[in-house]
Amino acid sequence: MNTLLKNLTIKNNFMFAAVMSNEENCKGFLERALFIKVEHVEISTEKNIVYHPEYKGIRLDVYAKDENNTRYNIEMQVLKQPALGRRSRYYQSQMDMELLSEGCEYAELPDSYVIFLCDFDPFGEGKYRYTFRTICEETEKASLKDGRCIVFLNTCGRNEENIPQELLSFLKFVHVDLKESQKDFQDDYVRQVQKSVTDIKASREMEERFMLLEELLKDEHRQGVQEGIQKGELKATREILEMTLVKFGQLPDDFLKMLHEQQDMGIIKSWIQTALTVQSLDEFISKIC
Repeated sequence: MNTLLKNLTIKNNFMFAAVMSNEENCKGFLERALFIKVEHVEISTEKNIVYHPEYKGIRLDVYAKDENNTRYNIEMQVLKQPALGRRSRYYQSQMDMELLSEGCEYAELPDSYVIFLCDFDPFGEGKYRYTFRTICEETEKASLKDGRCIVFLNTCGRNEENIPQELLSFLKFVHVDLKESQKDFQDDYVRQVQKSVTDIKASREMEERFMLLEELLKDEHRQGVQEGIQKGELKATREILEMTLVKFGQLPDDFLKMLHEQQDMGIIKSWIQTALTVQSLDEFISKIC
């Protein structure tokens, strides 16, 4: 059954990216997430929906920069993903490589933040906010000053006394379901975001964009299922060949390497036919090589 735009909360990646495409919403989020003051922010809306080659999927991010040219990459995370730390490393390197390819010198690389807004506790320590910077293990006096920072926000934290009320109200708003998300959280910024969500749901243009994204995701899923079936069939065919040949003794490493590099199922099936007719492993290898 298709997901409807009207049933989304800000936890949905599309809705979050749409809400944060508004500069005032993004500015307010950054100020609360990072405990900083931002005068102005520019959103790179053309990068909000991108195909992620590393993870082979569509990714919805928010890319932004402020008046100091500080760069921000923000992503909503509803389901716990493997290797989030290494994923953040990939995102940060993407930002750096883009700047370097535009002619930026190493010394000119701006500060950058990768921010994951998680609807789960990524480290299980009950903190609403986890902040990571590069440190020296041998002495606190040495500072790398690489300008990188990675922040994980957790809607399921337990240390309410250690974070500002403004951030706590927003994280609680993110965590709740559709019905609860419409209540008054006694916070002006949350009210501002709630209004943006309502406006997005009423927009015919945003509804069309969401429907398009849904189709892209369905296509991606169908392709993934088909690739999985094909990989399973290929693996099974390789195993049949190995079982057919095992009567001749241990299979050489060179042959096993060649077999597992072979992606054409038709060729492997022809090898099985050959294996059924030969009298030795040497005869088999001489016929297929």
